[in-house]
Amino acid sequence: MGTRLQGKVAIITGGAAGIGEAISKRFALEGAAVVVAGLPDDPVREVVDEIKASGGQAVGYLGDLSSWKLAQECVKLAVDEFGKLDILINNAGVFIETNYLTDYSEEAFDYMIRHNTKTTFLMSKAALPELQKTHGNIVTAGSEAGVLGIPQNTPYGGTKAFNIAFTKGLAAEQAAFGVRCNVVGPGPIDTAWTHKETGPMDAKMEKTNNQAVLTGRRGTPEEVANVYLFLASDEASYVTGALYMVDGGITIAKGPAGDQADSFFKKQPKEDLKLQHSMDGHTSIRE
Repeated sequence: MGTRLQGKVAIITGGAAGIGEAISKRFALEGAAVVVAGLPDDPVREVVDEIKASGGQAVGYLGDLSSWKLAQECVKLAVDEFGKLDILINNAGVFIETNYLTDYSEEAFDYMIRHNTKTTFLMSKAALPELQKTHGNIVTAGSEAGVLGIPQNTPYGGTKAFNIAFTKGLAAEQAAFGVRCNVVGPGPIDTAWTHKETGPMDAKMEKTNNQAVLTGRRGTPEEVANVYLFLASDEASYVTGALYMVDGGITIAKGPAGDQADSFFKKQPKEDLKLQHSMDGHTSIRE
């Protein structure tokens, strides 16, 4: 057990699958009491049990946080269980369709707006009164897609661009209350979203993604969680309004750079979080 978040209380939305599971477990191992929040069919209870079995503190919250009532309820749970709130991680999001815009479904667009942007807005709004009391912080999920714009992912990139601009504005606004706000921008990460068998990408997109990364491989959920940990910790006390890319260099790459990557870069680092749900996640439209 580490101490980088000792005594802190954190809510992690989308906290039971993919990157969210890694954030929840990393924070718990560093001493935080965590609220693992997810939709009703997410493996929230499993992740909470796994954290407790490793000696950490955790409770689960099941509900659609694009509802104002449920967003408030989730924040109240954190305060009721642990006495305060120091950190909000806006990780919840969906990636459910790849298509040219002329064929992109309105249903998928509406679903992404609801889960990628409205949840970020409502959870931030609900958490801020508590975060102002503790001089806490918010870390929100952006994406390389929100910086570059990606063909056949244009609506998804638009939702992530919202999160980036929203967070920068929030950082400027909330400095008066002692609350820091930052964004993490993952590139292609080894979750259900980036595999053709479990997500919306086809084989060509999957191959192109890996070729476009300077390191020549997907990142791991744990590698992303480590950056969330830094930004949420007191080590980042002078960091606010920042966008930290965790993208293997994809946003500066030219052509199939990954094909030329050194074998050292292509090997994923050894992990220690015992992740069980990296390949779970919302890659289809579910109510």
